[in-house]
Amino acid sequence: MTNTLMSYDKDLDMVVEFFETLTLQSCQQLHLIYTGDAFFKDPFNEVEGLDEIKPIFLHMFAQVGNPHFKIHSRVLQHNEAFLTWDFLFEMKRKPGVEQRIRGATHLRFNAVGRVNYHRDYWDAAEELYEKIPVLRGLMRLLKRIASK
Repeated sequence: MTNTLMSYDKDLDMVVEFFETLTLQSCQQLHLIYTGDAFFKDPFNEVEGLDEIKPIFLHMFAQVGNPHFKIHSRVLQHNEAFLTWDFLFEMKRKPGVEQRIRGATHLRFNAVGRVNYHRDYWDAAEELYEKIPVLRGLMRLLKRIASK
């Protein structure tokens, strides 16, 4: 990675490849993608530092089977990028049945092309809670109440 604006395209390529080929083993390489003091936020976590980010990725592999991302689009402007993606996985209690969460990510790269800001946007209610049988009915009820 270099410090010119032109290099961010290659840095983004590396990030996309990392997420599309993510494995439990590749989580050990997060330091090649993120800065040591990177900020990370998703609907369940808000942390700073690689030592706080790494357990989030490891936890993902403990919670679901075959987790992986499919990046659909990307926009790069200067040192910032926006990705749209599907997160595909299997619930441990339903192996072989692929689940999908649709979302987007805002990334910011530092001067040497590593991510120092990562924020995921996705609707936990629609994309996750409605897939859990016990919560599905509750979510439908809440939607009906909210629409009145």
